[in-house]
Amino acid sequence: MSEETIFLAGASRGVGAEIAKQLVQKSLPTIALLRSDAAQSRLEASGIQVKFGDAMQLESLHQAMVGQGVTTVISTIGGMPEDGERVDFVGNRNLIDAAVAAGAKRFILVSSIGVGESAQALPPKALEVLGGALAAKAKAEQHLSASGLIYTIVRPGGLMQEPATGNGFLTTATNISGSIHRPDVAQLVCDCLVSEKSHGQTLAALDRHKVNGERAVSEFSL
Repeated sequence: MSEETIFLAGASRGVGAEIAKQLVQKSLPTIALLRSDAAQSRLEASGIQVKFGDAMQLESLHQAMVGQGVTTVISTIGGMPEDGERVDFVGNRNLIDAAVAAGAKRFILVSSIGVGESAQALPPKALEVLGGALAAKAKAEQHLSASGLIYTIVRPGGLMQEPATGNGFLTTATNISGSIHRPDVAQLVCDCLVSEKSHGQTLAALDRHKVNGERAVSEFSL
């Protein structure tokens, strides 16, 4: 078993799929959590091991994670409520608890600008529309910070499905918003993965050329 094994939740699409590609490029042993077999063949063909489970069911996460030598969990999951419970909180809470039980040391959570103190970065209309999801993500962040795991929270701005620009950056500022391409978020997450400077940090992720307004921004150096 490798010294480093990544457990990735959300690998089938979006930012998670982009992270999966970069972990393969870096030759980091990775286990992807899937609910269905739709992305199984693609991920396995790239060298990623697949485990089936549902983040909303804690026991299935124990079965997928325990005994696999998982050192770090990365989660990009979120979505609409199921039976009144949002994946953004309940799914991530279960992943965090399973990571602790499995003996993992590290957890990287992809959240969103607008959560917690960064609510000041969004206009009132956006907060009204996104309020339920942002509140659930805030609870997940709080659960992670209290878990005892070494954590990094990455809060991207508006996500765009375009090729990487290389202009992504991280900042501790909580009063800025903008957008960023999904592959650039993935690169920043993977940069955090190998940087101890990211430990215990909550960081916004944006594209340097897609920041709203004209304010100067101090970038976080990994």
